[in-house]
Amino acid sequence: MLDFLVERRLEEAVSRGELSNLPGEGRPLELDDDPLIPEDLRLAYRILKNAGFVPPEVEALNDIARLEHFVNQNEEDAAARARAVRKLSLLKTRIDQAYYGKTVARLGR
Repeated sequence: MLDFLVERRLEEAVSRGELSNLPGEGRPLELDDDPLIPEDLRLAYRILKNAGFVPPEVEALNDIARLEHFVNQNEEDAAARARAVRKLSLLKTRIDQAYYGKTVARLGR
């Protein structure tokens, strides 16, 4: 039923010309879906990605990359570097624990 309603709304929008002259019109879609993401979650992940949200694990990995860059570039301020190294260690531990927990949960199914 939902598919029917969506198709009907799309047909109405096309007939009113609301979907004309959109960016990318006439070109194939660039689907960058990750094939490792289960099919039933891909749409939700795409919506979150387009809205600027990322999974906590990805955000933590981005924080790790920024901290590693900081640690490698900031050799003069020993105290700031030590804090960054401690935070880096904590983030890596959290990521390892999260992935370990998810792996154990999946294997336990």
